[in-house]
Amino acid sequence: MSTKGEYDCIVIGAGVQGSFTAYQLAKQNRKTLLLEQFVLPHTRGSSHGQTRIIRKAYEQDFYVHMMEECYELWTQLEREAGVKLYRQTGLLVMGPEKSQSYQTVKNTLQRNKVPMVVLTRDNFSQHIPHVNLVEGDGAVVDINAGVLYADRVLKTVQGQFQKLGGIIRDQEKVMDIKPGPVVTVSTSAGVYRAKSVVITAGPWTNRLLAHAGLQLPLQVVKINVCYWKEKVPGSYDVKRRFPCFILTEGEESKEHIYGLPSNEYPGLVKICLHTGSETDPDQRDRQTDRSDIDILQRYVARCLPGLSPEPAVVESCMYTLTPDHHFVLDCHPTYSNIVIGAGFSGHGFKFGPIIGKLLCELSLGQVPSYDLSPFRVQRFQAKTKSSL
Repeated sequence: MSTKGEYDCIVIGAGVQGSFTAYQLAKQNRKTLLLEQFVLPHTRGSSHGQTRIIRKAYEQDFYVHMMEECYELWTQLEREAGVKLYRQTGLLVMGPEKSQSYQTVKNTLQRNKVPMVVLTRDNFSQHIPHVNLVEGDGAVVDINAGVLYADRVLKTVQGQFQKLGGIIRDQEKVMDIKPGPVVTVSTSAGVYRAKSVVITAGPWTNRLLAHAGLQLPLQVVKINVCYWKEKVPGSYDVKRRFPCFILTEGEESKEHIYGLPSNEYPGLVKICLHTGSETDPDQRDRQTDRSDIDILQRYVARCLPGLSPEPAVVESCMYTLTPDHHFVLDCHPTYSNIVIGAGFSGHGFKFGPIIGKLLCELSLGQVPSYDLSPFRVQRFQAKTKSSL
């Protein structure tokens, strides 16, 4: 019998989470196949673009704890590959001083002894030029936060995976998954078998899970990724130590607004609303809602006077949201050798190395390094439609 199409593990979806999972499996000397439906690199999912924020500023302790090790893993990959993947800029967190979300982030940072600076109205403009702090807003800086070079990350981790003997096959769409002690995966170009399968397919997750009789409450939304022009070049530049920032909530929006210093497009600052409109991942270009851009224009005009209040470039990205905005990291409730990494809800990129490690552990039947109860499928219970 030919073993050509036989693997220890098949990972479906070569975004950041799938690529790190495949890399971790290859590090464990597992024969691993990484499948991707599009030609790599591509801009159709959730992992493309040049930058992402890396931070510990979260409301939940469990994310802060995961990020502890995650920073170490990012540094380890940089050393291993000889590539710079991260730039420390700090992260400015602003929000109504008395609001629950702002207070919770501040308290979580303090409780976990994360290096931080609390800014006051008096010293704010010395530390953060060209930003107007809204009356009644508080501000703290998560000092070690910064920018991850996203496209470079994907290229690097996929390259390291291949150096370890891993196989990537792009432009292969998965057409069928047959569960069993050995899982059979049929693609547009071939049939493969593996002892375990990891599904990290972002917006396409439920289409693949349908083959295994499971649907999760995932909502796919399209995000407008907006870039705003500096009136004076260099005012908000990464090289001048302008920080990333998050507005937890404000007069403009209940959803938070986030921004990154000018970097990928010289003279353009990336500022987005952390929400979007529901879309079909294969028809996303038809989704043309711009209500988020109206909210951003008001915010930029009021709080970032050094930027032109009209976006210069608008790109798009997709988020796959869970109802509670926490990830899904779990085994299929019926088939323990089908592992799911999904619902990263627009904040999963920075966790790539640790999520790769956890999904690798799940697929090898090991005890996970962290308590995964916040990420289990069963939390959706009644809401999870299972046809088994």
